Amino acid sequence: MPEGDTVYRAAARLDSALAGKELTRSDFRVPRYATLDLRGQQVESVGSYGKHLFVRTPAVSIHTHLKMEGEWRVYRPGQRWTKPAFTARLVLAAEDAEAVGFSLGLVEVLRRADEHTAVDHLGPDLLGPNWDAAEAVRRLAQHPDQPIGLALLDQRNLAGIGNIYRSEICFLRRVHPATPVAAIADLPALVDEAHRILTKATHDPPWHPLAYGRQRRPCRRCATTLVVHLLGDDTTTRAERGIYFCPRCQPSSA
Repeated sequence: MPEGDTVYRAAARLDSALAGKELTRSDFRVPRYATLDLRGQQVESVGSYGKHLFVRTPAVSIHTHLKMEGEWRVYRPGQRWTKPAFTARLVLAAEDAEAVGFSLGLVEVLRRADEHTAVDHLGPDLLGPNWDAAEAVRRLAQHPDQPIGLALLDQRNLAGIGNIYRSEICFLRRVHPATPVAAIADLPALVDEAHRILTKATHDPPWHPLAYGRQRRPCRRCATTLVVHLLGDDTTTRAERGIYFCPRCQPSSA
């Protein structure tokens, strides 16, 4: 699943391609907006909040979420698309650029005044200009019995972390992912680690995982074989939703 850094960079690419330009084409390939035509509207900006992306015109905000497989790509006019056309759910074009959203998990059009309703339920944006570490700590602490590996995925606590970075955060803090939030010795430090990792991955890519995806390979600290487990209310057994950790560096508190 794309995480906050991926969405942030996608928004930056779209902003560079479309901001300040008039739309020459809008093609919504979702039934609810199939007849909506935004030609002639100027794109004011493109931005992100956590895993949510917004293309803003004076009248509306086009809200998209990548979910598991979504992706935004930018092309020159007439350039051949590099993904199957049948997976395109939204096309926004200006005179010199064409932005295509493939396999988007969510497409909706909001009045600009209502954009906040899409993110009001979310915690602080780890990559936002108004990042609030204290508020993130407060929200996490409201669920003292929840395993930290699940709490970090809950976008209502802090927005932008997915499966990759929850594994990395726990590994770097030497915290077993099943540890209850209340048992984390230094919760503010863990939140600061999350902010540091996402910021570095966003502005200094690529991020090379220390734990994620390295099951059955040696820990980079102690050489113990890394493992991947599911946590309590994870509802899928797919490996990409498991959390990766070192059983020696991150011992269970149970």
